[in-house]
Order: sequence, then C-alpha cells, then structure tokens
Amino acid sequence: MTPPQRTRRTPGEDPPPRSAETQKGPKSNPERIYVVAGPEGERAELDLVTLIVAKSPDPPSSATPEQAALLRLCSAPLSVAELSAYLNLPFSAVTALLTEMLTAELVQARAPIVRQALPDRSLLEAVMHGLQRL
Repeated sequence: MTPPQRTRRTPGEDPPPRSAETQKGPKSNPERIYVVAGPEGERAELDLVTLIVAKSPDPPSSATPEQAALLRLCSAPLSVAELSAYLNLPFSAVTALLTEMLTAELVQARAPIVRQALPDRSLLEAVMHGLQRL
C-alpha cells in the first residue's frame, strides 16, 4: 500500500474541498443516547461490577430494542460494565435502562461475589516465610 501523495500549498491558496465521508466525522448520535436513557431522574445504585440477571430471557412486547437486547444478554449474570461494552452504550445510558427494568421487575441486581473479606492467615504466613527465605 502506498501512502497518499501530499501537495504543497502556497500562502493564500484555499484548501482542497473535503469529501462527504471526511466531513461527517465520527459516527455518534447524542440524540439516540438521550432517547435510550430518557430524561434525568431517579437512578438505581448500580456499580460497574454489579451483576445483572434476567428473570426471564423473553422480552415483553412493550420492551424497546435495547431492553430486549439486555434481557437476551442477561440470561447468565453479567456485570454492568460488560453490558455497557456489549451494547456499545455509555454507562449512564445502561444504568438508566437498568433502572427502568429493575422497576418493572424484568431483571435482578446482585452484589458481586466476594470470596473472603480477609485472606487466610496460613496463606499470609506461607507467603511471609517464602519471602524471608529469598
């Protein structure tokens, strides 16, 4: 592949016209995100690691396409961060969708699974003795 050829401009010369593709810029649609998220209001206390699971994978007939996609994805527990990445929506829009779905009892929010609050003392002692031998 050859690099594009550049032409030198003289002072006072107008730049060449841009094509339609380069004038559009990045493909983002802020109006669409507002339609998905709705107006600002009460939001559920959701964290990036909060696990979401659907009560039923079948979306109701009144569900929006984004809600239907969320329900299909949440047949197994997924974090809010994963849902945001899979749907290519910002975290704030996903929390707004999930707030509506939690209110309608279509999904459940679970705290992430914590193994133990404190590590096992014998494990810490074994690590300490191993480090002392070095």
